[in-house]
Amino acid sequence: MNASSRWQEIIAQNMAAGQAPGYKRQDANFESIAAGLIPVASAGGSHYVLPRVTSTTNFAPGALRSTGGNTDLAIDGGGFFAVQLPSGDVGYTRDGEFHRNASGQLVTKNGYAVLGDNGPIQLDANGPDVTISNTGEITQGLDQRGKIRIVEFSDTQLLTDAGGGFFLAKNPALKTADAASPSIRQGFLELANGNSVSEMAQMVSSLRMFEMNQRVVQSQDERMGKTISELTSNT
Repeated sequence: MNASSRWQEIIAQNMAAGQAPGYKRQDANFESIAAGLIPVASAGGSHYVLPRVTSTTNFAPGALRSTGGNTDLAIDGGGFFAVQLPSGDVGYTRDGEFHRNASGQLVTKNGYAVLGDNGPIQLDANGPDVTISNTGEITQGLDQRGKIRIVEFSDTQLLTDAGGGFFLAKNPALKTADAASPSIRQGFLELANGNSVSEMAQMVSSLRMFEMNQRVVQSQDERMGKTISELTSNT
């Protein structure tokens, strides 16, 4: 029942974030261990273990949707946008819903600075719209404003989920490199890679599993109560 409840929480998280650009759904993983008493050699006894559900991030790309937004960007392929988080860490995201702030800096919808090859990308706040090439070069009018930084990783499963669609590269085993040939689409956003119909089907399955186990517990409780009653009446 605990495992089913955790599964429901993962599904609910996916459904709640299903409209967020660049969101990567969480996949539920059930441990392949049966609940029961497990021997513990060091303690000379045993302990009771419950099956658990863990989650992993599914980094499959989402579909691209045309928005026409001048600063909306999507990565067509691998890699992540690099942004400066308030903590000072560099965060990585697939959400390219950017805009110019009052000082002309290119920022995320949270207000975090988008990083280029030479740090935060500074634009002219009152200047014309920007043009961003497929490889990330930014032009505003006749001026070059830098290049969008796209970062790739040796194993995305080693990234640390920082919430809000951002990830951190904290694992020392993780190898990081700027993308040699990034492919960026201006005027597009990457949709979440979940499927609402599939999530609803899984929610129904998780609820049925929970109810089934609940009935087993109730049945066992009734049998135990009957046994105690009979033993008491016979003494």
